[in-house]
Amino acid sequence: MKIAYSPCPNDTFVFHALVHGLVPDSPSFDVTYADIDITNNLAATNNELDILKISYAALPWILPEYKLVPCGGALGRGCGPLVLTAGSSPNSAADLSGKRVAVPSERSTAYLLFRLWAAQNVPGGVGEIVVMPFHEIMPAVRDGLIDAGLVIHEARFTYGNYGLAQVVDLGSWWESDTGLPIPLGAIIARRSLDLEQIRGWIQASVHYAWEHPDASREYVMAHAQEMDAGVAQSHIDLYVNEFTADLGDDGFAAVSTLLQRAMDEGLVPRMDLASLR
Repeated sequence: MKIAYSPCPNDTFVFHALVHGLVPDSPSFDVTYADIDITNNLAATNNELDILKISYAALPWILPEYKLVPCGGALGRGCGPLVLTAGSSPNSAADLSGKRVAVPSERSTAYLLFRLWAAQNVPGGVGEIVVMPFHEIMPAVRDGLIDAGLVIHEARFTYGNYGLAQVVDLGSWWESDTGLPIPLGAIIARRSLDLEQIRGWIQASVHYAWEHPDASREYVMAHAQEMDAGVAQSHIDLYVNEFTADLGDDGFAAVSTLLQRAMDEGLVPRMDLASLR
């Protein structure tokens, strides 16, 4: 079976047991490691992959071929993307009016949150949106190549090392505005597969990871792109939580609210939100 997810610590931690034959009655897996902007495009263009980690923001483009698996993903509180600018003092939201902003993808939850926040808070809107790999964004902001950057993942812990300041924590804004957790990364599977079986495999892998936290350490660090072990663990602690084991009613509400607001702003294609369940 073919599966694709990122090399980020939360994904390798969650899927370690599944892809290493530690989940009973599961098949062998051929793993593709790719950043989420790549898997978003793979899901839309290459249905040879059976299971993928994508952004919740990409769901409207892939639902004809794939279905949401309500576990294994990244959704939580206090884990949202940040908007950063150069300097020790943060700019105000108004200072972003007409400015160039780098984003890691235009089919990401981070991007949707940023556009929804900017629609409420940036007079006249931002200027040019520049898409670049997320690991290039902070250096580009630091070096003045762009005016602001939208960052995700471990950048929450490291942006101070680049001399950058936070304009807004989009997760805090979202939670305050909606009272809901932040829907970031989703797990999808081809509709032709037994989705309940896949759900069981992934949930078993999540629970194995929690019950044997040391078992995946070597695997996690082998794919952590030279990340410090402490940062990798912070990454896991932040993004692997009760929603990873089961999306639940609050999780589905968060996803539906995000996509409904995005549809209202014309940021994603129209879709039937009831089809998520």
